[in-house]
Amino acid sequence: MNISRIDLNLLVYFDVLLRELNVTRAADQLGISQPAMSNGLKRLRVLFDDPLLIRTSKGMTPTERASELKPVIRELLIGLEKAVQPKAEFNALESEQVFRMMASDYAESTLIPLLIARLRNEAPKVILDIMTPSDVNFADVEQGRVDMAINRFDEIPQSFHQKVLWKDTFSCLINRQNPVLRNFNLDNYLKSHHVWVSKTGMGVGVGMDPDDVQRLGWVDEALAKIGAKRRITVFTRSYQAASSLAERQDLIATVPSKMARLKQDNSRVSIVAPPFDIPSIELTMAWSPLLQHNPAHRWMRELITETAKIIDRF
Repeated sequence: MNISRIDLNLLVYFDVLLRELNVTRAADQLGISQPAMSNGLKRLRVLFDDPLLIRTSKGMTPTERASELKPVIRELLIGLEKAVQPKAEFNALESEQVFRMMASDYAESTLIPLLIARLRNEAPKVILDIMTPSDVNFADVEQGRVDMAINRFDEIPQSFHQKVLWKDTFSCLINRQNPVLRNFNLDNYLKSHHVWVSKTGMGVGVGMDPDDVQRLGWVDEALAKIGAKRRITVFTRSYQAASSLAERQDLIATVPSKMARLKQDNSRVSIVAPPFDIPSIELTMAWSPLLQHNPAHRWMRELITETAKIIDRF
């Protein structure tokens, strides 16, 4: 076998799979998708010409060959980690590094303010370059030109590492003088005028078709499932704009709850639960495998994760 043809990432997959004995948990540990991990297991089976993990009544069980390989590969990985370990760890207090991150309007409004506050204390010289989804594409992230993308994704390339920062529900922002609040049921919700906010995505956007339910996103898909349709009179690509427009007496903005809570001290609007079920959404951080072991990048990912946990408590 020509060793130059071996993908070293497969050895990392093997190590985690033998530790977790579960494809889904192994994928979570590595921050990759379950299909990507399943594909990795298939490639490992070809590489070693052995099933490696067999499904039994007790779950996934390693074969004799896998048990023999486990300590050998673990030792190899430890050696590799030492070989590529930088001479000095990232010094956050003194670093002047620029971190370029794509953040959706939702992430920029909810996550970034607290992240900046923490940076002022922990890394006062670090600079953030925050880009919008229309500024970048997946190739920019994959090649490391953008450090990370923080958004709600329909799909992420399998090669990317990813981490769910939080899950969020939906709330309605309604002007307190809007008569719909007197009897806020589904029928009155549907009769009202609504602000639509852009579904997730990257790259330059296009105009919206009010009848294209699939492209309209979560709220309208949830309504379609119960055979209902709301009256959208304003389309916007900004949650900030939608939240401000909700101050008008005749408009309702149905937005993620963490976004809605930014208006909780605004005397002009009320925050109420939608009169129908909307599936929760996930805010995800994704990054290139090229940056997975970069000390500065690892530090920033950990800081973002810690900050997200603080926000998710409320």
